[in-house]
Amino acid sequence: VQLQASGGGLVQAGGSLRLSCVASGGAFSRYSMGWFRQAPGKEREFVAAISRSGESSTDANSVQGRFTISRDNAKNTVFLQMNSLKPEDTAVYYCAAVFLLLSGSYSQKPNDYNYWGQGTQVTVSS
Repeated sequence: VQLQASGGGLVQAGGSLRLSCVASGGAFSRYSMGWFRQAPGKEREFVAAISRSGESSTDANSVQGRFTISRDNAKNTVFLQMNSLKPEDTAVYYCAAVFLLLSGSYSQKPNDYNYWGQGTQVTVSS
């Protein structure tokens, strides 16, 4: 499956962005999806994940209450709504897909994911 992320950009602190990730070439509804980010000089870190049906999701402590992951299986798309952005949210954001046996499951581990998008840059100015 191929993943194409978009929606990044430059925004002031306190602002919002909505990232999208469109999947093609596979049965999107079979895959649990995740968002990760990587800032310069830092390791890739987990942001949020959602089960293949959308019934279950989780996010990192650093974004709780500000970011929301969702998906639309009819449109083969996963979203990351980012509100109250902070300068420390600046990073390249990646979407990723993994097939997990249990329908309500998801993963926070980047090594579990088989497919990755190309990334979209999010820059938050202070």
